[in-house]
Amino acid sequence: MLVTTAMQRCFIMKDNGKDVQLADPNSAFEPKAVRDHYSLLYPVLTTATVDPPVVENDKLVYRFVSTIGTKG
Repeated sequence: MLVTTAMQRCFIMKDNGKDVQLADPNSAFEPKAVRDHYSLLYPVLTTATVDPPVVENDKLVYRFVSTIGTKG
């Protein structure tokens, strides 16, 4: 028998060069909505992009990548 389960989501951003793991506030939120939710606490996220998810340790890991300080 094949059993399917929903994977947990994890969101990661860099703050002062260190990875900060952010909890999933609501599994119904799209990743961009999660970014907007956390942008109240981390203003750098207002201009961040969301990388496609990567599976790590049975979790979907999304990375918020800041575009501040990059050229081009």
